[in-house]
Amino acid sequence: MSSLAVEQLGFQYVQAKSDALRGITFEVPSSSITAIVGANGAGKSTLCYALAGFIPHFFKGNMRGAVRVNGMDSKQTPLAQLVTQVGLAFQNPFNQISGAKLTVSEEIAFGLENLGVPRAEMETRIARALELFGLEQVAHQSPYALSGGQQQRLALASIFVMEPPVMVLDEPTSQLDPQGTREVMAAIQTLAAQGRTIVLVEHKLEWIAELATRVLVLHHGELVAQGAPREILQCADEWGLNETRYARAARMARERGLVAKDVLLPQTLEQATNFFRV
Repeated sequence: MSSLAVEQLGFQYVQAKSDALRGITFEVPSSSITAIVGANGAGKSTLCYALAGFIPHFFKGNMRGAVRVNGMDSKQTPLAQLVTQVGLAFQNPFNQISGAKLTVSEEIAFGLENLGVPRAEMETRIARALELFGLEQVAHQSPYALSGGQQQRLALASIFVMEPPVMVLDEPTSQLDPQGTREVMAAIQTLAAQGRTIVLVEHKLEWIAELATRVLVLHHGELVAQGAPREILQCADEWGLNETRYARAARMARERGLVAKDVLLPQTLEQATNFFRV
């Protein structure tokens, strides 16, 4: 079963001289983690906006093709309805803070209030979100008093609490330190295990290799490759991406004649351990 289906999607922003997206087609299975990678300017954020319905309802331009979310055509479905199906975490979490609430807990509750969720259920959802994203200690602080990493967690918690079946996350760890990244990635893995469908844009390829079930590569607005993480990330340098540290070490060993040339480079710690053991 597919949660998201993209059919020949193209998009050109108003007054832009060229397309941001060109003829993209793919499907995202339910309860999976699909990663989108590409160099800066490849069209990753634009694709995220389209998946969540912000294109064409908020960002204007010429949209061609279709995006279907749980069977609903994004062009024909109001954004207010789409946001109950797809939650979008923007690249900059500061842009996602409402400015209408005084505390972190109230900010997380904001969307639930708009939906008229009963208070008892709201409290249960908020407590779960605070725990999952490690925000219990700052629950009563102002959202604007948080660090960048904490604001990033708050943005994720505010989406999670709405319980959309699909979550589109645009670089959710960009402002997090290694420990914070581990915690957020563990939360994302938990969400997928619980049945959420995750679309993840991320530059930290070690985590893509570890968590994603499928990787899509964007290059100048086109979908140029898709497949299993280990296979796709073999060619990271071709798409302007940095290799994982494990692939880099293995490539150096291969160049020195220490390992066979026809063996796939490792992308995770477990793969590297097996690679060098052999």
